[in-house]
Amino acid sequence: MMCCASKMFALTGWPAMSDLSAHPVSEPRFYSTREHHPENGTLLGFWLYLMSDCLIFACLFAVYAVLGRNYADGPAGAQIFDLSTVAVNTSLLLLSSITYGFAMLHMQRGRSRLTLLWLGVTGLLGAGFIFFELREFAHLFAEGAGPQRSAFLSSFFALVGTHGLHVTFGIVWLVTLMVQIRKHGLIAENQRRLMCLSMFWHFLDVVWIGVFSVVYLMGVLS
Repeated sequence: MMCCASKMFALTGWPAMSDLSAHPVSEPRFYSTREHHPENGTLLGFWLYLMSDCLIFACLFAVYAVLGRNYADGPAGAQIFDLSTVAVNTSLLLLSSITYGFAMLHMQRGRSRLTLLWLGVTGLLGAGFIFFELREFAHLFAEGAGPQRSAFLSSFFALVGTHGLHVTFGIVWLVTLMVQIRKHGLIAENQRRLMCLSMFWHFLDVVWIGVFSVVYLMGVLS
């Protein structure tokens, strides 16, 4: 019987019973925390943060959808929005996303100087976006169209202002990363941080496309 079983194992390619007894099964290996890849946890945590940011902007868009027609005898969007200025502002932010992509390409090739160059261009374009947005806000306040004027303006300032704050924090983060790269080079930690900032920056571009379409474009055409 044992001889037949051994031949059967040989035909199937499985180890014979005698081999199994000669080589006992080793105990399962438990990996220590030192073998954990930190970049996986960092990227996962940052994705979770972006999802929470999505919820924030979704709530702000919902508030604007409900209150965006409550003018309270105040100005409507067609009376206060200048699409030409908003188009320039939108172009600056979209171009900054392209220049950040150039920075990431040079980062992958290990070219720290060119990475810093394109990051600097990205920061300047982002600063231009903030400049035009602040100028628009100053013009609205000068015209008496502040957030306290109507529910429409309250929801407008809440949505657009929150996005502007995100861009401002992104610029601060970008400058901080430029200092770190200048000091330590394109080490693994800085590359991981650049990846996170890339996701954040492109996310803000997507949100702004929604703001431009829902708030400005529909506000002027309605």
